[in-house]
Amino acid sequence: MFRDPVQSLEAPSFQPTAEALRPLRVGMIGIGTVGAGTFRVLARNQALIAGRAGRGIEVVVVAARNLARAVSVVGKDVALTNDPLQVATHPDVDVLVEAAGGTGPAREWVLAAIRAGKHVVTANKALLAEHGNEIFAAARQHGVAVAYEGAVAVSIPIVKALREGLTANRIEWVAGIINGTTNFILSKMRDEGVGFAQALAQAQALGYAEADPTFDIEGIDAAHKITLLAANAFGMPLRFADAQVEGITALQGLDVVCAEQLGFRIKLLGVARRREHGDGVNGDGADGVELRVQPALIPATHLLAHVNGSMNGIMVKGDASGVTMYYGAGAGSEQTASAVIADLVDVARLHGTHAAQRVPHLGFHAPAIHDHLAVLPRAAVHTRHYLRVPVHQAQQVEAVGAWLAAQHVPVAKVQLACAQHLPAGGTPQVLVLTDAVAQATVDLAVHALGAHPAVAGPVVSLRVEMLEG
Repeated sequence: MFRDPVQSLEAPSFQPTAEALRPLRVGMIGIGTVGAGTFRVLARNQALIAGRAGRGIEVVVVAARNLARAVSVVGKDVALTNDPLQVATHPDVDVLVEAAGGTGPAREWVLAAIRAGKHVVTANKALLAEHGNEIFAAARQHGVAVAYEGAVAVSIPIVKALREGLTANRIEWVAGIINGTTNFILSKMRDEGVGFAQALAQAQALGYAEADPTFDIEGIDAAHKITLLAANAFGMPLRFADAQVEGITALQGLDVVCAEQLGFRIKLLGVARRREHGDGVNGDGADGVELRVQPALIPATHLLAHVNGSMNGIMVKGDASGVTMYYGAGAGSEQTASAVIADLVDVARLHGTHAAQRVPHLGFHAPAIHDHLAVLPRAAVHTRHYLRVPVHQAQQVEAVGAWLAAQHVPVAKVQLACAQHLPAGGTPQVLVLTDAVAQATVDLAVHALGAHPAVAGPVVSLRVEMLEG
């Protein structure tokens, strides 16, 4: 047993080609936060990076709108231009780093680079979520790689974890806090008791939120990211247009404190969950993927409940691995650079490999992509729910629970919100936790509950995610 022939420990004779030995030549579009960070880290750690890549990596040309600022970052030894297409098609460039952002011109630059036989590295989640199917198809046609670790969780190597580290697993779900701006806001609302507007202002003052924070606070940024994660987890095309997206702009401080009373915390979660016939969850036998972003309650003891400030945390459930968790910074110049350069190192190692032997763009080779795998409609999503029901009199708490049960809502807990959480003279609030139930059932019940004589105002409904192993 185990008596294999003794193998020589001497390294095999191998003479790398001149192309394999020369530095990987990088053209970069954009020298702002991401581009400048990438250039700095490449320069600072060049020997270490070359030792890991097997060859040097050097930036040879940069496109920027402000050439004076660009030269202050990259110096005089790097060619500069204000024409991004010139970089994308430059004959002396092996790989394009797209660091400008946006979805219009960036799409044209990336496709031009691919047609010119260049590999591409980008941290542009909007570009890939919205145009990734087209971009990856073009890359396969031309035999080049498109790498995008920095597009999801920046310093957290979650794309590599899904495509490589968890490749033996049938992924059941991916869920996480993948937007640092909203996590900072929600942390402030909980820790300091401030309202949404005040917490947003603090985030903007500290640089955690843009002057126009719409993409973050409306959940769009997180939806781009969970779309990429779902495709890698389940072998499906990118379906951003089908994602159900809800931000935190309507979230009230009262619900933050009421969630705490019930033993929960509210986080903006991106969730991708595979549902199949016979999984014992969907009563209607729905088969597909839940793809959604929403503020949700999670148990206060859960690991994700302790991801605070601007940090990100992601959990993955695999059938063999069980639940694994990934934590780190979700934004930042050099944090993003860490992911971009890791992608450049992967590209540097590709020399001599056939495209069929490379790690696929979405974790599955093209013939194995499930084109038929659809995103389930909102009505078919099954989760637990939290309801906050304002009532005229505190004694009506039991009536609310009984009425919901009669509407086929599986009620798990009913109680009054603590008076100390309410404004002086405020309306009593009934707090309800349900067991797992279809969203359609909850929506009908909430709509009808608004007309109940005991109810004194709009009913608030939020999902509850247990995210159990």
